[in-house]
Amino acid sequence: MHSLPRNVWLLTISLSLFMSLGVFVIFLGGIIGQSLAPYASLSTLPVAMIVLGTAASIIPVVYMMSKIGRRRTFLGICIYTIAVIALAITALQVESFYLFCLSTFLFGATTATMHQFRFAAIESVDENLSTTATSAVLIGGLVSAFLGPELAILGKDWFDAAFVGSFLLLSTCFVLAFLLLWFYQPNYAPKAKHKQTGRRLKHIIKQPVFIVAMSSAAVGYVIMNYIMTATPVSMHVIDGFALTQTKFVIQSHVIAMFLPSLFAPIIVKLFGLSKMMIIGIMLYLVCIVIGYTNNSLNNYWMALILLGLGWNFLFIGGTSLLPRAYHKDEKFKVQSINDFLIFGMQAMASLSAGWFVFNFGWEVMLLSTVPLLLLQLLILLWWLRKKPTQL
Repeated sequence: MHSLPRNVWLLTISLSLFMSLGVFVIFLGGIIGQSLAPYASLSTLPVAMIVLGTAASIIPVVYMMSKIGRRRTFLGICIYTIAVIALAITALQVESFYLFCLSTFLFGATTATMHQFRFAAIESVDENLSTTATSAVLIGGLVSAFLGPELAILGKDWFDAAFVGSFLLLSTCFVLAFLLLWFYQPNYAPKAKHKQTGRRLKHIIKQPVFIVAMSSAAVGYVIMNYIMTATPVSMHVIDGFALTQTKFVIQSHVIAMFLPSLFAPIIVKLFGLSKMMIIGIMLYLVCIVIGYTNNSLNNYWMALILLGLGWNFLFIGGTSLLPRAYHKDEKFKVQSINDFLIFGMQAMASLSAGWFVFNFGWEVMLLSTVPLLLLQLLILLWWLRKKPTQL
C-alpha cells in the first residue's frame, strides 16, 4: 500500500472524518430518538432518515460531481454539513423530534458524498490496484469507529441539552476534512458540455456482473444496517445495558467492518471475489445464530463483530467487481444507479428496524434476515459456476 498516490491517503483520512458522522448518528440516533419520539417504535427513525437521505441524495451528488468535479463537491459538502449540524443542535435545544429527524435526513447528502470516496480512490490508481485503493480508503473506518462514539460521549453533558456538545465536536471533523480535501487533485476533469456517451443504462444493469456486484453490496449493507440500527435500542433501551457497554459493542462492530481492509488484496488473491463474498454470507449466518442464542453482552459483542466482518467481505467484493460492468465514459451513471439501489433498499431496512425490534424482539428481527441471505447465496453460487476462471 505504500506505493499508492497522495490522493488515496488524503481520501483515507478524510473518509475517517466523514464516516464519524455515520457512526455518531447510528450510536446516538436511536437513543436521542427514544427520548424525543412521541412513540417508542419511532425511536430509530432518526437513523432511518439518514439512510433515506442518502438514497435521495446519491443521484444529485453524483450528477454534481460530473458537472463541477469531485473536489469542489467534497469541499462544498463539508460546509453544508457544518450548517446541518447547527440545525441538529437547534433541534436538541428545542426538543423537537421531527426537526432532529429532518437534520439526520439532510445528513444523507454527506454520507452520499462519502460513498463516492471509494470511486475517487479507484480513479486515482491503475486498474490492477483498484482493490488495494478501495481497501486503503476504507481503513479510514477504523478511526471513525473510535472517533464517532468518543465524540458523542465526550460532549454529552457540556450543555443543559444533552449531546449538544457532542454535535459541536462533530463539526470540527468537517473543518479538518475541508482543509485536507483542499489538497486533493482528481484525475477526472468535468466538461462544461458533456454529452452522455456509452451504452444505455438498461443494457448495463442487465449484465450478470452488474447484478452480482450491486446485489452483494446491497445485501451486505441492508442486513448490516438493519441489525446495527436496532442494536443500541435493543441493548440500551430494552435490555438495559449501560451506554458505555453499548458504545463498546458498536465500536467493536465498526472496527470489524474495516480492519479486514488491511488484508483485502491478500484475501482476494487467495479466494477470488465470488468466494470472498460467499464467506461474507457465511459470517452473517453465524452472526445470526450467536445473536439468537441469548442477549448477553458477549453475544451482542460477538454477533456485531461477525456482522462487521461479513459486511466487509460483501461490500469490498461488490465494489471491486462493479468497475467490470462499465466503461470509463459510463462510470458516473453506473455508480449513481448502483448506490441509489443499494441505499434505497437500505433505507427500507432502517425504517423497519425499530418497529421490528420493539414489536417482535431481537431474535425475530435476526431471523427475518435469513431469506435475503439465502437468496444472495444462490446468486453468488450461480455466478461462481458461470464465471469460475474470472473470479
